[in-house]
Amino acid sequence: MLPTGRGRPQPRPAPRSWSFSDMDFSDPKRNSRYLSKIIMVALLTAMCVVMLTQPPCHRKAPSVFSIHELGVTHVLVTGGAGYIGSHAALRLLKDSFRVTIVDNLSRGNIGAVKVLQNLFPDPGRLQFIHADLGDPKAVNRIFAENAFDAVMHFAAVAYVGESTLEPLRYYHNITANTLVVLEAMATHNVKTLIYSSTCATYGEPEKMPITEETPQFPINPYGKAKKMAEDIILDFSKLRKSDMSVMILRYFNVIGSDPEGRLGEAPPPELREHGRISGACFDAALGIIPGLKVKGTDYETADGTCVRDYIDVTDLVDAHVKALNKAERGKVGIYNVGTGRGRSVMEFVEACKKATGVDIKVDYFPRRPGDYAEVYSNPARINRELNWTAQHTELQESLRVAWTWQKKHRSGYADSGRYIF
Repeated sequence: MLPTGRGRPQPRPAPRSWSFSDMDFSDPKRNSRYLSKIIMVALLTAMCVVMLTQPPCHRKAPSVFSIHELGVTHVLVTGGAGYIGSHAALRLLKDSFRVTIVDNLSRGNIGAVKVLQNLFPDPGRLQFIHADLGDPKAVNRIFAENAFDAVMHFAAVAYVGESTLEPLRYYHNITANTLVVLEAMATHNVKTLIYSSTCATYGEPEKMPITEETPQFPINPYGKAKKMAEDIILDFSKLRKSDMSVMILRYFNVIGSDPEGRLGEAPPPELREHGRISGACFDAALGIIPGLKVKGTDYETADGTCVRDYIDVTDLVDAHVKALNKAERGKVGIYNVGTGRGRSVMEFVEACKKATGVDIKVDYFPRRPGDYAEVYSNPARINRELNWTAQHTELQESLRVAWTWQKKHRSGYADSGRYIF
């Protein structure tokens, strides 16, 4: 028989209130865990209080490169380990600018950076950052951690012949990387850009000399990539909110080196074939190669060889510094940087023979793909607006200065001296 009380409702037990006194702390392991947590929280709190209340002198001071300093202009030099970029960095440092070099060293020389570091060892003058402009996150971080006032954008692959063999590389390296730099400038409110462009954007003009109004119809990927980069810069600068100061320098064939013999041109050995004619002349004079290869003798010029406007690197960097000093917010300047005088390849070879004192053997070959017959500038605008005129216009003298450096650096920059990251 079932219990008669089953159908009756059973009274519920009263809810039990919990307090710390009711909790069981008899387990020593549990006790130890609670105590450890309490001690850790106390220690962290104490550390935070100490860090926040200590005098400023005990805190790590920010880098001088990360702050804007009255009377000091901080310039980012992309490609500053390269031939032209290193000479520009040298000039900026001599003129008391603060300089940050960013270079991935694919074409640049760490030896050039070492020379600059040894010449300007004082804190806050020069820093080198090894980075690739093709990495937007790295570029954005560099801009976030540094207080740049201006950018001189040199970094680029720059061989006409190579560009015809590797066009996609040129569009990535020149056009896309310039976009990365410009986006970082916009994000971090850097308003001044000095852009390293080229006469290759003009292609083969119908009339000589070339002015800044000459139509741009580049005929090789190098020139096309540079023109695309120019177009991007110009389009962005037209936006009222950008308020950019832009200087675009289209320069011609660069020769020479630092007159005091501190810097020179040292392309990687595998690229000598694509390099400047001056490098090939010096290699032939040094016996590194058996002779000089002149490519193309059937152009419609006086002696059948290409005619070019050769600009000394010292004059070129002077133009960059004058452009920087003249840059104005909301304005764009476009300038040809050349001597205004064309010299044929054969004239160049004869000047190189005299400069080196070596009777260089010359071999003749068919034209190089993407080359054009005659290019020289009309520098009237830059003469007038920036008060700039090429001073080192004697071809033989520019080659003699460069030859002096080459003789002492047969293998390029010696990997010696103190290097500071």
